[in-house]
Amino acid sequence: MTIKNIVIVGGGTAGWMTAAALSRLSAARTVNVTVVESEAIGTVGVGEATIPHFVQFNKLLGLDEAELLSAVQGTFKLGIQFVNWGAQGASYFHPFGDYGYQFDGLSFHHIWHMMRRAGDPRPLHIFNAETMAAESRKFARIGPDHREDLPPINYAYHLDAGRYARFLRTHSEKRGVERVEGRISDVALDGETGFVTSVTLDDGRVIEGDLFVDCSGFRGLLIEQTLKTGYEDWTHWLPCDRAVAIPSARKGPAMPYTRSMAWSAGWQWTVPLQQRNGNGHVYSSAYMGQDEALDILLANLDGEPLAEPNHLRFVTGRRKKFWNKNVVAVGLAAGFMEPLESTSIHLVATAVSKLVSVLSLDAITPTQEAAFNRLTAKEYARIRDFLILHYKVTDRTDSPFWDYCRTMDIPDTLEEKLALYRHNGHVFREEDELFTETSWIAVMMGQGMMPEKCNPLAQTFAGPGVVREIGEIERSIAYLVRNLPTHDAFVQQYCPATPQPAAAGC
Repeated sequence: MTIKNIVIVGGGTAGWMTAAALSRLSAARTVNVTVVESEAIGTVGVGEATIPHFVQFNKLLGLDEAELLSAVQGTFKLGIQFVNWGAQGASYFHPFGDYGYQFDGLSFHHIWHMMRRAGDPRPLHIFNAETMAAESRKFARIGPDHREDLPPINYAYHLDAGRYARFLRTHSEKRGVERVEGRISDVALDGETGFVTSVTLDDGRVIEGDLFVDCSGFRGLLIEQTLKTGYEDWTHWLPCDRAVAIPSARKGPAMPYTRSMAWSAGWQWTVPLQQRNGNGHVYSSAYMGQDEALDILLANLDGEPLAEPNHLRFVTGRRKKFWNKNVVAVGLAAGFMEPLESTSIHLVATAVSKLVSVLSLDAITPTQEAAFNRLTAKEYARIRDFLILHYKVTDRTDSPFWDYCRTMDIPDTLEEKLALYRHNGHVFREEDELFTETSWIAVMMGQGMMPEKCNPLAQTFAGPGVVREIGEIERSIAYLVRNLPTHDAFVQQYCPATPQPAAAGC
């Protein structure tokens, strides 16, 4: 079957990211790309924090960074501050960049751990440029070619998801993508193959397609309601199943980082934009009611609420298939993992990238479907394990929720990772998994988990030469941060917000 018409069901962030990536095909008149969406259907609009891979995704689309950030009221993100996770009153920072640098292939944290056991009082985080810049609320775009003795600054964005979707819509329509307004009332299937052949709108219009991308959100209009694909429920590992979101007025300078503050049955996010803050409380309905969750959120806002609260329900997990017949699920239609590490938009980007990579326009084959499903399932599982880590490695005993999380059984893949680290600080990164060694170290050490022994290779670096070199790392980072502009000053110079109408659902 030749693919001539690709239909994207649903707009929002997922739909228009998909359309933007496929717009190259549309611009070349290779295929027709159509987005079917309805203004009457709201979007979730809570995924406003991203990770560095997202920066590269937008570069691949050919978007101008400053123009994009101005349009989406964006700010820069150096990592995530976690408060009350390992223990109440404790905090740590998960940075995007590395700690120090490798010594002949040995990761810096091994050297640090050896020195710590020998009595060196310096904390690990002072050897990370992103953490130190975040503490000072400073930022600049500094790449690896800036100065050899200074580390680069790794960053992502905070953005208004609704404005981002509109920005991509304009980008995509200029490149030939067609948008059709309307709600879908019926889906037609081929009686022989079971493939989706068309969708019918409320007004009777029929939109035919060869390949359909389901971006319809939690309901999964095509992947689940039509094809009955099935869902793998991970609530027993990630028990949060509710959220309440609300924007608030921003007071004071914008943080160049996301904040995650744990409460008795979940956690609260704060995402700083140029004109406001995005806030939400993710919680478990088994341990907390809706009214209590809202009260906690309202009591801990940095500024006045700017809208009515948006209550959300979800089931953490994934579809049993992401590609089923001629339907590919992207975004919330594919699965959901709470935005603890800002992976929602990332999973959209990687899904679209895999789709573009395996897509051939002359056929839809079982091999394509199997490869896409296998790779995506691995990606979800590895991100899942990293999120479980935050709940499992804790000393909190103050609520039934944390008692459950601390004592729950975890996947064997995560158990193995923790055991290897516990033994001598080793973190094994499998293939191309998203989270780096630095990420795992930041969370495990930040939440109080330390290796029982030193890596034996670290002992080969004991001596005054290494001590001097580590001192130079500390001084270089301190020099860099001292000379950075404030985050607000850089944003106002580089990408001041463009006034736009308020985004629905955000």
